[in-house]
Amino acid sequence: MLAGELYRADDPELQAGLRRAAELQRRFNDGGDPAVLRELLGSVGEDAEVRPPLYVDYGSHVTIGPRAFLNYGAVLLDVAPITIGADAQIGPGVQLLTPTHPLDARLRDKWEAAEPITLHDNVWLGGG
Repeated sequence: MLAGELYRADDPELQAGLRRAAELQRRFNDGGDPAVLRELLGSVGEDAEVRPPLYVDYGSHVTIGPRAFLNYGAVLLDVAPITIGADAQIGPGVQLLTPTHPLDARLRDKWEAAEPITLHDNVWLGGG
């Protein structure tokens, strides 16, 4: 999955990761607790701010750099790694989506793939 190879989204191990992330995501979105955010995500840099609600697949594949800011309603579908650099500014409702699907229609109903996303330092993405 992380290497960009085809995988099955209904794999039991992946489903367990989705359930873990859903519970932590719910807790973060209910109260905005930075400790829960640090448990949910792979890495959160010093003085980074994420405003709830935040939506992820696994969370553990997301790295947020120091002083980065993610506004309300970010969607980070992190089947592959998502890296957000230092001092990046992300507007409300931004979606970073790593999943892709095979071009061959015969594979599309069972298989998925993913490509990583990297936003370098000082990137700004406006709302939506």
